Amino acid sequence: MALGDLMAASRFSQSGAEVSSHLEEFSANGNHVEEDGDMNVYSSNNINNNNSNARDLSEMASSSYAAMTTTTSMAYLPQTVVLCELRHDGFEDCMPSGPSDSGLVSKWRPRDRMKTGCVALVLCLNINVDPPDVIKISPCARMECWIDPFSMAPQKAIEAIGRNLNQQYERWQPKARYKCTLDPTVDEVKKLCTTCRKYAKSERVLFHYNGHGVPKPTPNGEIWLFNKSYTQYIPLTLNDLDSWMKTPSIYVFDCSAAGLIISAFVELLDQSTSTSGPSAKDCILLAACEAHETLPQSAEFPADVFTSCLTTPIKMALRWFCTRSLLHESFDYSMIDRIPGRQTDRKTLLGELNWIFTAVTDTIAWNVLPHDLFRRLFRQDLLVASLFRNFLLAERIMRSANCSPMSYPVLPPTHQHHMWDAWDMAAEICISQLPTLVDDPNAEFQPSPFFTEQLTAFEVWLDHGSERKKPPEQLPIVLQVLLSQLHRFRALVLLGRFLDMGPWAVDLALSVGIFPYVLKLLQTTTPELQQILVFIWTKILALDKSCQVDLVKDGGHTYFIRFLDSIDAYPEQRAMAAFVLAVIVDGHRRGQETCIEAGLIHVCLKHLQCSSPNDAQTEPLFLQWICLCLGKLWEDFSEAQLIGLQADAPAIISPLLLEPQPEVRAAAVFALGTALDVGSDTSRDGQGEEDDDDEKVKAEAGIVKNLLNVVSDGSPLVRAEVAVALSRFAFGHNKHLKSVAAAYWKPQSSSVLTSLPSFAVKGSSSGYTTPTHYMPHGSIVPSPIAPLLRVGHDSQPVSRDGRVSSSSPLATPGIMHGSPLSDDSSQHSDYGALNDCVTNGVLSYSRRKPLDNALYSQCVLAMFNLAKDPSPRVESLGRRVLAIIGIEQVVAKSFKPAGVSIRPGEPSTSASASLAGLARSSSWFELTGGAHLPLAFRTPPVSPPRPSYMTGMRRVCSLEFRPHLMSSPDSGLADPLLASPGPSGVSDRSFLPQSMIYNWSCGHFSKPLLTAMDDTEDVIARREEREKLALDHIVKCQHSSLSKMQNQIASWDTKFETGTKTALLQPFSPVVIASDENERIRVWNYEEATLLNSFNNHDYPDKGVSKLCLVNEFEENLLLVASNDGNIRIWKDYSSKGQQKLVTAFASIQGHRPGVRSVNAVVDWQQQSGYLFSSGEISSIMAWDLDKEQLVSTIPLASDSSISALAVSQVHGGQFAAGFVDGYVRLYDIRTPEMVVSATRPHTQRVERVVGIGFQPGLEPAKIVSASQAGNIQFLDMRCAKDKYLTIDAHRGSLTALAVHRHAPIIASGSAKQLIKVFNLEGDPLGTIRYYPTFMAQKIGSVSCLTFHPYQVLLAAGAADACVSIYADEILPPR
Repeated sequence: MALGDLMAASRFSQSGAEVSSHLEEFSANGNHVEEDGDMNVYSSNNINNNNSNARDLSEMASSSYAAMTTTTSMAYLPQTVVLCELRHDGFEDCMPSGPSDSGLVSKWRPRDRMKTGCVALVLCLNINVDPPDVIKISPCARMECWIDPFSMAPQKAIEAIGRNLNQQYERWQPKARYKCTLDPTVDEVKKLCTTCRKYAKSERVLFHYNGHGVPKPTPNGEIWLFNKSYTQYIPLTLNDLDSWMKTPSIYVFDCSAAGLIISAFVELLDQSTSTSGPSAKDCILLAACEAHETLPQSAEFPADVFTSCLTTPIKMALRWFCTRSLLHESFDYSMIDRIPGRQTDRKTLLGELNWIFTAVTDTIAWNVLPHDLFRRLFRQDLLVASLFRNFLLAERIMRSANCSPMSYPVLPPTHQHHMWDAWDMAAEICISQLPTLVDDPNAEFQPSPFFTEQLTAFEVWLDHGSERKKPPEQLPIVLQVLLSQLHRFRALVLLGRFLDMGPWAVDLALSVGIFPYVLKLLQTTTPELQQILVFIWTKILALDKSCQVDLVKDGGHTYFIRFLDSIDAYPEQRAMAAFVLAVIVDGHRRGQETCIEAGLIHVCLKHLQCSSPNDAQTEPLFLQWICLCLGKLWEDFSEAQLIGLQADAPAIISPLLLEPQPEVRAAAVFALGTALDVGSDTSRDGQGEEDDDDEKVKAEAGIVKNLLNVVSDGSPLVRAEVAVALSRFAFGHNKHLKSVAAAYWKPQSSSVLTSLPSFAVKGSSSGYTTPTHYMPHGSIVPSPIAPLLRVGHDSQPVSRDGRVSSSSPLATPGIMHGSPLSDDSSQHSDYGALNDCVTNGVLSYSRRKPLDNALYSQCVLAMFNLAKDPSPRVESLGRRVLAIIGIEQVVAKSFKPAGVSIRPGEPSTSASASLAGLARSSSWFELTGGAHLPLAFRTPPVSPPRPSYMTGMRRVCSLEFRPHLMSSPDSGLADPLLASPGPSGVSDRSFLPQSMIYNWSCGHFSKPLLTAMDDTEDVIARREEREKLALDHIVKCQHSSLSKMQNQIASWDTKFETGTKTALLQPFSPVVIASDENERIRVWNYEEATLLNSFNNHDYPDKGVSKLCLVNEFEENLLLVASNDGNIRIWKDYSSKGQQKLVTAFASIQGHRPGVRSVNAVVDWQQQSGYLFSSGEISSIMAWDLDKEQLVSTIPLASDSSISALAVSQVHGGQFAAGFVDGYVRLYDIRTPEMVVSATRPHTQRVERVVGIGFQPGLEPAKIVSASQAGNIQFLDMRCAKDKYLTIDAHRGSLTALAVHRHAPIIASGSAKQLIKVFNLEGDPLGTIRYYPTFMAQKIGSVSCLTFHPYQVLLAAGAADACVSIYADEILPPR
């Protein structure tokens, strides 16, 4: 199973993590290996490896507390690399196209297959009478069609010659009709041609002219015939001949000076082109020699050498070869006529010779001719192809007699091509066997090694060739070999390897004519060919989708369904079969129908059910393609959707939404989304469909609930698919969603916004609750969309239509992230509001049954979440979804808090009254990052808006109502959608955003699959060099005796208006990265003092950056930027000017506490485990696995207090420490079942928040440094009962920043009083850095951030005055 083994090998080489070998040499030094016998505090068997919340990190050297005595190199140099998959390479701006079905790729198809239907043979021999312009030599060539005309009576001879010629042509085209006319008159030729054309209709007609008994053609190209009594030669003009033959036609002229005819014909064609525009004539001409040449007369040739080459090539080639080979003296030429076998039987000598000859001539033509000409002459018409193959032989043989055959279209010279040598060798091997085979009929024929050798040559090319080199000339031979069972498997494997080189290779193979062969092979049942055939079809369909039609027509789809259902193949290969089937049904109704009849839905669902989530054997690619195949199968095909729903497809697919691979989750979302019927509302008028309808509505509700669970997935790939799926839902349930959205914004006379329904469960004792209505039991992922709701306990006056009366303060339970945002404790959430306003005349719109209103509300919430997604692509999709339900983007109108814009004619008192609520409680919009999303709602026609309403909401944005049909320049996305009159609202399906996952996933199969994509040598060398450098520096850091840190080696004015908020030093280049409150990021080289790059983290920078981290330090590192609202954005190429690209983006925090103005996210990244931990003003810590791009754990906080500082251990994967607002410090380990390892409250003098926390350098797992706002720094050993073993009172109050070096025994703290103090781990002060006033004597801001270089003793300090300074130890020379 060559290909299967190849694929398996590549699969394992891709997955095997190689640990660099040089780590051992460092541990051998022994001088930096730290050992601590007491370290094993709680044993490693405590770690619950089965805990599904955490990845099993126990394989790492750093994972178990028992394994601390191992070398530090593994602990200090994490091997985890994340975010380097295909999906991270330009997801935001790529527009994948998927397999094409037009343009360049389909050029390989013969546009119109054609056949020659009729052959007209005209022989002008006039035996015994030589034409006047010919002087014959003696001995002279006499044979015509291998008959000597002088061996019998002239009349008999010409009839025999005509019969022979007829038979010779019949071998190449047995189904054509043949008409022969001997020594004819002009009228007879006219009758012959018109009869042939009449019979052939639009097929090709061949006109063969032998003029050996008449004079040469005239300079005008006229050919000669006879009069009735054979006393005169009569000329026939080409014009006449052409008018009788019409088009398409092919002419063979076997006479001297035949080139004259070609020249005249080309002139004729040019004239007709100039008079009647582009010529539609399809004429091909073959002529025996050029205009000034006569036919060879040597007796070694037949008289009709040209015709003999064209119609009996093997005989002609062997005779000519023998005269030139060493065999010529001993060889009996009559044996050539007795070669055993049939031309069509490749297992006989004659058949093999014919097969080799076809392969050689095809190869020469393919390598010499332009590809479109090759396709026209060699792939369109069987007879034309045979004649042109044989024409190449004629050119070779006749040029040896100083005669140059001609053709139109003109071919490049081929007579010296080196493939003729291969033919000569094959001919010689065959001829050497001939005497034995002729003498002994039972002798066994030895096949020629020709094909084996050519396949070996092809294999050599595969080992060394590439797209930039000359294409492999053996490709047409590989095609011929597919006909033989003996070599077929090897040929297919090599062909598969060739196709794997890229789309260019697939295009070459298709242009050589591979398609009909591999299509035919789908009818075989040979098991060993299955894998390779599936692979080859995968490669073809990844390039050209149009083959789907041929596959369905020939029933090829059943081959792939059988393969998909077989259990012998590797999952990757079955994934390919699923891909092939997905392409077959993609947008092809006939394909969808035939595959459904063949039971594809049930086959796919069966395999999804077999693969349990814990089954490590299930290949993600297989799951991904099963889902995509299902999605394409029922996309826009309601019958298939119904079959899927009846087979319980949503319930089978939905568990995949928790799979670790984002591609699988996105594919599952796609399959669920396409199962939603977007059909028009009016289609539901039959009563008989009621039951189906109920089932369908129920199933759709289930699907939407599942989709809502992944609306906050960590991967933009998945969220983009959720947005597309929700847009389908919004399209189908447009009215109901519009009315829910209208309820959110329905204007009141005295309040800006109306009450929003909360659909919450009853409030818990803490005052807020996270409903998880739709989560599978025991799931670890809380419902991301579920709002955190605060439920009021005092009743409010409710007006008749279920809305909060005007006396209530602004009532807005949160829409975004579901957070209730008013500080007012009497906030009220009204359960009835929505039900009343929706039933208020909305449900009568359509026959489509509504789902329950809470679900619609959740959908609207989800749509808002998507519309303010940190990923620009998902955000734009989210806005399009909102546009479908009538909420559209308008031009942002910013307002200063003081000035409020009021509509003309509206009394200002009502405005100020309405703003009273806003002054106290800020809107959901501002608090949850909606400020960058100006929206306007277009109400559905059911309740036209009243004229008096507000346009301004503080400085946030404008939320406006628009009448349904009003259109204006700033009306954004929804205009084309909502301009259609009538209740249908959205009618144009083309407005639906298109899914990307299918096209994007197809790209996988266009790339090489057989060669493992290993890291290049440069990448490995760079990593090894960096690791060596890091280990050297670590040793220096650990043994450095520090004195002072006051040597300022660089100072940089970042020109940030709001001062520096965070800073970061790059480990292996002299680069510092800083950012400010406005999320502007600047990258500076401090050795050359040059600005490398400056860019905005996103377009609406109003949150501030809370943390900068480097991801993949030893590779091409990525910059992780965490905003204060918890949104994470990860950039690559960030240090090249204008080159930065967003790799991924997601919201790491969902929901926040009631009454809190902002989330104040604290985030840290741990390379060892690949986890990102984030928390803030929320009641839990969220752990994200950046490899899976998934929330893997939500750790609830024990107290009501929130986290103000977070630090991960850089050596113990899964371990991190958190400092709380109330002064507590807790140590967590995500690998333990209870998560919290220990807790202490070191900062007790005054309860002050912990502003900085960090792990002490070294391998000890529980030693922590923590600093509080009050100014005291505590050194803690979390294992010991006593809380703290060392306290430093560093600053009196006002401590603002703390930094702990990763490896050197040094910490630094900064204060608001422009001081930085440096201490060692014993608490001894090593120095104080003061900010001195500048020469302008302006006040310098407080220290805002401190950060150490990971591997050198360098400290970067950022201040509120936008200055970043870098300090080194005095002993350490600047880098």
